[in-house]
Amino acid sequence: MSERLRVSFADANLPASGAVVVLVGDDLALPGAVRDLIGDVAADAVTRAAAAENFKGKAGSGFSVLVPAGLQAARLVVVGVGAASDRATADFVTLGGSILGRIGHAKSVTVLFHDAPEGLRHDADAAADMALGMAMRAYAFEKYKTKKQDKDEGAREVDATIAVADPKAAAKAHRSRQAVAEGVVIARNLVNEPPNVLDPEEFARRAAHLEKLGVEVEILDEKKLDKIGMRALLAVGQGSTKESRVVIMRWNGAKGGKGKDAKDKPIAFVGKGVCFDTGGISIKPAGGMEDMKGDMAGAACVVGLMHALASRKAKVNVIGAIGLVENMPDGAAQRPGDIVTSLSGQTIEIINTDAEGRLVLADVLWYVQDRFKPAFMVDLATLTGAVLVALGQENAGLFSNDDELAERLAAASKATGEGVWRLPLSTAYDKIIDSKFADVKNSGGRHAGSITAAQFLKRFVNDTPWAHLDVAGTAMGSPQTEINRGWASGWGVRLLDRLVSDHYEG
Repeated sequence: MSERLRVSFADANLPASGAVVVLVGDDLALPGAVRDLIGDVAADAVTRAAAAENFKGKAGSGFSVLVPAGLQAARLVVVGVGAASDRATADFVTLGGSILGRIGHAKSVTVLFHDAPEGLRHDADAAADMALGMAMRAYAFEKYKTKKQDKDEGAREVDATIAVADPKAAAKAHRSRQAVAEGVVIARNLVNEPPNVLDPEEFARRAAHLEKLGVEVEILDEKKLDKIGMRALLAVGQGSTKESRVVIMRWNGAKGGKGKDAKDKPIAFVGKGVCFDTGGISIKPAGGMEDMKGDMAGAACVVGLMHALASRKAKVNVIGAIGLVENMPDGAAQRPGDIVTSLSGQTIEIINTDAEGRLVLADVLWYVQDRFKPAFMVDLATLTGAVLVALGQENAGLFSNDDELAERLAAASKATGEGVWRLPLSTAYDKIIDSKFADVKNSGGRHAGSITAAQFLKRFVNDTPWAHLDVAGTAMGSPQTEINRGWASGWGVRLLDRLVSDHYEG
C-alpha cells in the first residue's frame, strides 16, 4: 500500500512501545472495552488531559499524552469523532489520515478500534477504509532528496496495527483498498516526477509496467499516429524534441472476456498527458511555469486507475487511453492561425497554442469511441485555468452529455470525498468556438472558458455517453488535507474506482 506504512489487523492488545490511539466523541467518554483494556489510570489521564487541552472531541481533532501512566506505550493519542448525530456518516478514510498525522515520531501505532463511541461503525469495512486513509497520509515524494531530515513526516517507516473485532474480515476488505491506494501512489508519483525524467516516451514505458498485472498495453509511436491520422495530437508535440505517444491499456476482467458480448461492452477512461506545457508559441509567463510538469495528471490518474482495477481483479472490461505530448516553442511548433485536421476529419483553427490539451483529447476520444465502441467514456484533464476561477480547488468541473453517467459520478464523488460540480453544456456555447476558417477553433477566449473547452470536446465523442472532468484545480498544487500532504493528490483514482465498483462490475 505504501513503502512507508505496513498495516495489519489483530485482536485488541496493548503494545509494549510506540503509540496507542483511542477514539472519543464529544462526550469524551471512552468506549467500555477500550477503557477496560487501557485501565483506569490511563483513562483518567485522558480525562484530565482533555480538560487541560480544552478538547471537545471534534471530528479529526486530537491530542497526545506522552509516557502515559499505566501503559508501556510511549504515547497515548486521543482522536475525536464528533457528535453522535454525525457518527453514522463518518469518513473513515479521513479519520485514518488524521490518526497517522497525530502519532508524532512513533514508528509503530496501535488503533483500538475493536470498540468505538456509540453510533460509530467499527466493522471490517470501516477498519479497511481507515487503513486506506493512513496509507494516503503516509505518502511522501522524496526520490530526489539526497539529505533527509528525521523531522520530515514522510521520512520514517511506520507499522500500524488496527485492533478490530474480526481481523480476518478486515484483512480481506483491506485487499481491494490496498489496490486503490497503490493506484493513488502511482498517479501521485507520475505527477511529481520532473519533466526532464518523465517525457512522453518514459511515461509510456511506465504505463507498460501494467502488463505484469495482466493489462494489455499497446504503445503507438509517432509513425503509427501519423498513419492513423492523429494530426491534432501530433501538432501539439511537433515543437518538441521528445516524440509523442498514445498508450492504449486494456483490462479484460468481465466474464466472457474482451467485450464480445453486449453485457461485457467495455467502459473507457481517457487522460490528457501533456508532460510539460510551456504554452508553445503562446508561451506562458515564467512565474509558476515549473508547475506545468503536472499537466499530465489526467493521464496519471488513468494509469493509477488501471493499476487499481487490475490489481483487485475487477470484473469489468476497461479501456484506458492516454495521449502523451510535450508542448514546446521550437521553430517547428504549431502557430496561432494554423489549421489542423483531426482524426475525426474535423478541421481546427489554432487560436492559442496554450489551449493544447483539448487537441490531444479530441484525437484520443475519437479513436476510442470509433475503435472500441465503449458503453461510456470519461476523460480527465488539467484543461483550463478557468475551472479554478469557477470552483477553486475543492471540486473538479463535471460536464456530460448523459445524465445517468453524471449522476453516478456525483454519487461516487459523495462517497469518496473527491468533489465534482456539474457545469452546463449547451449548443448556445458553440458559437463562441465556431471558426471563420475551419470547423472549430481551439479557444473561445476568457468567457466561459471551461465550458467552451468541454463543448469543444463534445464534438469528438459522437453519441457515446461521455463525461469530462476538468481537474486543473484538484490534481496538482493540491490542497493540504488529512489524506494528502503532497503537491500531487492522485485525484480521480478513488472516484473512478468507486464508479466502476458500484455500477459496472458483473
